[in-house]
Amino acid sequence: MVTFVYTAKNLDTGEMVKAEVQADSDQSAAKLLMGQRLYPISIEPKDVGGLMALVPFVNHIGYKDRVIFTRQLATLINAGLPLVQSLRTVRDQVTNKPLQLIIDDIIASVEGGKSLAAAFALHPDVFNVVYVNLVAAGESSGTLDKALERLATQQEKDAAILSKIRSALIYPFIVLIVMVGVVIFMLTTVLPQIGSLYKDLGKQLPPLTAALLAVSNFIVNQWYLALIILAGIGYGFYYFFKSEKGKRLADTFKLKMPLFGQLFRKMYMARFARTLGTLVATGVPLLESLNIVKNAVNNSLVADSVEKASIKVKGGKSLSSSLENDPNFLRLVPQMIAIGERSGAMDDMLDRVATFYEDEVDEQVKNISTVIEPAMMVILGITVGLIIASILLPIYSLIGSGGLNNIK
Repeated sequence: MVTFVYTAKNLDTGEMVKAEVQADSDQSAAKLLMGQRLYPISIEPKDVGGLMALVPFVNHIGYKDRVIFTRQLATLINAGLPLVQSLRTVRDQVTNKPLQLIIDDIIASVEGGKSLAAAFALHPDVFNVVYVNLVAAGESSGTLDKALERLATQQEKDAAILSKIRSALIYPFIVLIVMVGVVIFMLTTVLPQIGSLYKDLGKQLPPLTAALLAVSNFIVNQWYLALIILAGIGYGFYYFFKSEKGKRLADTFKLKMPLFGQLFRKMYMARFARTLGTLVATGVPLLESLNIVKNAVNNSLVADSVEKASIKVKGGKSLSSSLENDPNFLRLVPQMIAIGERSGAMDDMLDRVATFYEDEVDEQVKNISTVIEPAMMVILGITVGLIIASILLPIYSLIGSGGLNNIK
């Protein structure tokens, strides 16, 4: 059942009525209203997206929910069930409430005459442009089940890569939190005692200790101001990196950063190859596929390279020669595409490229993890060492000058 918002005229009183009604489709809602002597002026599905935006964490739809939905729908369509019946069956098996509401809306849209792709397009936060275009291609070619199967596989592969990268970053993040905690503890509890001791003796603190003590006093006495400054810096960075200039800078850094640059580049190659291979195999024209892939790689520099290649392809060049010598593409990609162009199996070659780079990402993540762990321990040791030095230096200085003998 779908909740519809309607505006209708009461045939008995002539009054305009605006309310909600639950029905399987807008046609069913209209019949219900007519049965109540209400003449419908407009009937629209209730906005699910607005509700989800209010509670984004409670109403989150994860990639696993999308993958299960996509694969189940493909299985039912392949078994010969009608589309609407397949959608209803999947809807009954889904446990995610927001996704159930969206499926209800999709069912209502399909029953109202829209294509499945058009129904998905009404929910861009859940079904992106790649998803919608693959479904549209599957519908037009009569291979919707195969298109959905490839979609589910692509989503699983993409999610697996991101999961591996996140796993590689968990350890450094934990060490960073421990490091910050240790530094704050030393600055706010131990250093102030050293400062008080020197003040009582009328001695001058070593420069390193004096500098850290100034930071300590600011954190202890002006903690609210420190929080405001940190929040302001975080807010500024957040909105800067959401701007075009910020995104460009972040994307450039991802490709050139030490240790992780090559990892990100391979991840983008895998995403490009997997998405393009899926689109081409489903029957989407090459130029249209490139336009979709450009928005799917999630890196503005790689997207620019795809855009330039698309222009060259439109001018009559092959895709492989258009990507050759591009600094944002690894050499294997155009070489494998060239083989696919000659053999007429470009989608198969692209899938092989994607699989190769996914395996490379997996291996490199393992290598990075083994390098990061000792590196982070060294950084943690140096940081804690500086703090300890700022505490021990003044103590040794007092011992050397006999200052401790003056303490009563």
